[in-house]
Amino acid sequence: MIRAAATAAGGLTIRRRTKGARHLTDEPDRAAAIPLYHQIFLRLRDEVLAGLRPFGSTVPTEMELAQSCAVSRITARRALAELAAHGLVARRRRVGTTVVYRPPAKPIEAKMDQAVDSLLGFGRSTRVRVLALKRERAQSWVAESLRLAAGDPVLRAERVRYLEGEPLGYVVSYVPAALASHVTRRGLARQPILALIQEAGYRLGKASQVVAATLADPLLCRTLQVEPRSAVLRITRAVFDAADRPLLLTIAHYRSDRYQLRLDLQH
Repeated sequence: MIRAAATAAGGLTIRRRTKGARHLTDEPDRAAAIPLYHQIFLRLRDEVLAGLRPFGSTVPTEMELAQSCAVSRITARRALAELAAHGLVARRRRVGTTVVYRPPAKPIEAKMDQAVDSLLGFGRSTRVRVLALKRERAQSWVAESLRLAAGDPVLRAERVRYLEGEPLGYVVSYVPAALASHVTRRGLARQPILALIQEAGYRLGKASQVVAATLADPLLCRTLQVEPRSAVLRITRAVFDAADRPLLLTIAHYRSDRYQLRLDLQH
């Protein structure tokens, strides 16, 4: 069984605008002490390590990075060079930049129904504030996760979860446009997005989840009220229906001092 637990300050365990999701449509923070090229590298690195850019997928070109991040091509080139220096991508003339990183460990399997029960229980034990809910065109990595074409319409939901009055996590979710009418601002304010999907008559089949550690960028620092470069947990989750069709993509960042995942391993 997988259980999500939020830990309050006293030790009691209780059973990002797009920037929070670290998308490359964001411009880097020009007021930060970190060089622009390194900020872009960190975003790309996190997307690769989280599985958002899987093995064999292509990375934006120097020109595309320069345009989307509003930087020079020299800055974009340095970011890609650093990514290659870390062994995450390979750069080839006329082919482009391709992800060569493979996750080192075999995924741990768990029962879907138990995991969903835990996630729904966690969602109902915390308070949520909906920051944004809007339709937009899917970026390539979102489209790939939801098995759509790049530019297809999706619904993007942005929320902050609170525990005992303090921010716990920043959560961004995407659902295909076909589900948009079932995911409303009012609904998100009262229950987890998975519950809304189930209420719409969809039967959950399987899910894949990647948990990784990362450092808080300026937006996460403001949203989660943590110190700059604090450790946070990033959880990337894709949920499918019984027919193996993607229903939901969620990227969440949680404060590491108030959130933990526990695995109960049994025969």
